[in-house]
Formats: sequence, structure tokens, C-alpha cells
Amino acid sequence: MQLVFTALKFMRFDKPKSIGALFGVVISIFLIGQQTGIFTFLTNAMSYLVRTNKQYVWVTDDKTTNANALSPIDMRIGYELESVPGVKKVYPLVLTSGAARFPNGTSSGLTIVGVSLPSFSGLNKDFLYEGSTADLVPQGAVTTDVFDSKALGDSKKGDYFEINGKQVYIAAQTRGARSFGGVYSYTTIERARYLGNMSGDKASAFLVEYEPGTDSTQLVKVINQHIPGVKAWLGADFSQSTVLTVLKSSGIAISFGTLIVFALISGFIIIGLTLYSATIDRIRDYGTLKAIGATNGYIRRLILMQALIYAILGFIIGYALIEGFRSGIAKAGTLFTFAPETRIAFFIITAAIALGGTLFAIRRIVKLEPASVFRG
Repeated sequence: MQLVFTALKFMRFDKPKSIGALFGVVISIFLIGQQTGIFTFLTNAMSYLVRTNKQYVWVTDDKTTNANALSPIDMRIGYELESVPGVKKVYPLVLTSGAARFPNGTSSGLTIVGVSLPSFSGLNKDFLYEGSTADLVPQGAVTTDVFDSKALGDSKKGDYFEINGKQVYIAAQTRGARSFGGVYSYTTIERARYLGNMSGDKASAFLVEYEPGTDSTQLVKVINQHIPGVKAWLGADFSQSTVLTVLKSSGIAISFGTLIVFALISGFIIIGLTLYSATIDRIRDYGTLKAIGATNGYIRRLILMQALIYAILGFIIGYALIEGFRSGIAKAGTLFTFAPETRIAFFIITAAIALGGTLFAIRRIVKLEPASVFRG
């Protein structure tokens, strides 16, 4: 405890430098958290369709690795799948594209997602904001997302518009059903085919519900071995494949990774230079401590304790700013959350930046001869 009090005294000696070191920690952790949050949102959007339907085994064309680019497959595949031992039910899913035009002249591209009645498998009901799945049954009924309203002509529930020249209306709205670079609109599978001009004997994918107790991994192997032309995926594996495919083709990972690395470097340099400068200003005090018997080990612990205090305070302030940022952009539909392990990682990174920044100061003090501080 005495070490903590001594560290605080050293920190209070030069408040501007202490504030500078704390500012370096706060800025670093905020930038890292900000970029990680946006990256999380984007990867969630990339895999939204699969991520929200992980409970199924997904069956797609055998060349497909991206849930956002599904190729049509024959509906007869669904009948074959239903004959596989362990399969309880097979639900076809249709993805087509459409050009939407609204009464105020606004136009937008849509990804039309067709789901099967009466289960509506493929539409995660947790994302329904206004209306219910039953509202999608009447002729022309589709969904839009509340966060896409501005891009969709300030549309709201009950409004009519056109998709590919065919009249539809917003029967229900989702909240947070966001795709990567597009807009999702849910409807029935037959209506999706009609709006997107897809043949009635084609589907984009099949969602396979399996019997309780069935080994899903083994089921995937059986499907892949016995049904040609298709590929079966565990939901989690297909979600991961989708994210990796998009990242490889877009360069997003490099962009965000570079920003995070620069945040780490800037924090390390700011803290390192600030603590080094503060150490030089108090060189006599450290020399006096060594002269009266303080070991190099004690001096190291003293400097590291100051850095740890900066890390704890900086993390608290920085993470509060991150939460404020997260809450602010959530109003615009950029939704993400941090898992507990991510928060722990943020603190470890904060501590590493702060403690790593002390290396300059520790190296200077360890080499200090106590008698040198008393010479002219």
C-alpha cells in the first residue's frame, strides 16, 4: 500500500505530465474500442442471415462460401434431404434482388428474402419491431428495417411502394436486420420468387432442422457424401466462411487492423515519452531513493505502479467513452455489443500499453548512479 501512496505522490508532482500520460491511455483504448466496435458491426452484418439462423444445417450450392451470394439450386434437393436419417424438416429459402421505388421518387436496391409458411424459418422473430409474421401473409406484404427508413424514402409501416415494378406494402418492420452493403426485405417464398423473377422450382438454400439428439456434424458429413452438387454447413461454420470470404475480397480487415495498430503505437509512444520526461524531471528524487537504500527492483515497481494506476484510470474513462459512442451510433442502426472476453482484452491491452511505455523511464533510472544527483 505504501508503494501506491508513493506512486500517487510522484504523479501529483507534475500534474500536466500525469494528465498527458492518462490522456494517451484514454485515447488509445477509445480508438481501439471504436474501431473494434465498428468492425464487429460490419462482420455481424456480413453474416447476419446465417448468424441469426445458426440452429439449422445450411445446404447450398457446392461452390458457395458466402451467404450473401447464394446460387439457385433445384427444389428436388429438398426432397432428398428429407429422406436423410436424422432430418426432421427442410425449409427452402429464397434470396433475390429487387429495385425498389417509393412515392417520393427515392429508389434503392433490396435483397428480398423469401421464407416458408407457416414456420417462417429464416426470419428471426427477435428482430421484428412492428407487426408479426402473420402480417406477411396477405398479398403484397413485405418487411423493411426501421434503420433503413431514410434510405427507403422515409417509409413506414403501411406505406406502399414498388419492387421491380410490382406493388407491395410494408406490413411489418424489423429492427437491426442489416446486411453488408444492402437492405433486407422479408416476405413469403412464393412472393419473393414473383418479385425477383425466380423460377418456382429453384431455391437459394435449404435450412435443415434435425431431430433432437442427432449429431449435426455427422449429419453434415452424410449430406455431403450422398447428395451431389450441394454443400452442407453447420450454421456457425457457414457464418465464419461468409465473413472470411467477404474480408478477403474487401480489404476491410487490413484497414481496421492498421488503425488499431496505429492506436497501439501512438498510445505506447505518448505514455513512454511522457513518463520518461516526468522521470527526468524527478531524477533527483529517484537518485535520493537509491542513495538511501532503495533497490533497482523497488524503483521498477514504483514506476510500474504509476503506469498501472494510469492504466486503471485510463481504462475506466476510455471504456465509458466507448459505451457513450456505442450508445450514440446505435440510434442510427450501427448495433454491436462487446463480449466479456473482449472487455477483458481491452483492459489487458490498456495495461500493456501503459506498462510497456515505462520501459524508457525504467532503463534510464536503473542506470542512474545515486551519487551523480548530488554533484554540482
